[in-house]
Amino acid sequence: MPSEKATVHVIDDDEAIRQSLAFLLQTAQIEVQTYSSAAAFLDLLPDVGASCVITDVRMPGMSGIDLLRRLKELKIGVPVIVITGHGDVPLAVEAMKIGAADFFEKPFDDEALLASVRSALKERNAETKRHTERGDIESRIATLSNRERDVLGGLVAGRANKQIAFDLGISPRTVEIYRANLMSKMQAGSLSELVRMALIAGILDAS
Repeated sequence: MPSEKATVHVIDDDEAIRQSLAFLLQTAQIEVQTYSSAAAFLDLLPDVGASCVITDVRMPGMSGIDLLRRLKELKIGVPVIVITGHGDVPLAVEAMKIGAADFFEKPFDDEALLASVRSALKERNAETKRHTERGDIESRIATLSNRERDVLGGLVAGRANKQIAFDLGISPRTVEIYRANLMSKMQAGSLSELVRMALIAGILDAS
């Protein structure tokens, strides 16, 4: 289940469809907000948080396709599920190319839509958690001295203390001191945890 803070934003100019989707989601214990237009949703963008969007592809003014493009321009990584009318598969394909997470043709299967929403919220929550964790790690890295960063680079590259000492022109004992300091500042309980942090922060290439 998604976290209680997760919200599904339903955008459709058809009030009956908005109410139907809202009822479906609320019955599944999922928080929902509805909007009669893409513009109304965009006005509230700073507050979307950990959420996903369900939008009709054909709407007056800004269409679902236009909304996807706008979100991409704004670098808003919220997952978007597109609802299309019969015969709008080409539009759905275009939406997927722009970045839609999924699409459904009307009339859609309620359980299939709910499964897609839960999947989108789960991914979104995981992404939000990763983003928060990365911010915390970067804040810790910012407290390191230049020499501690040098030692960190050597450690995540898999080098032994003696090799790091040789590369930096300092004694192995000094490397041990820097290593102890940076482990403390990074709040890492082990070398493996330190390497994981380096991966999250982008210091160490996952490849």
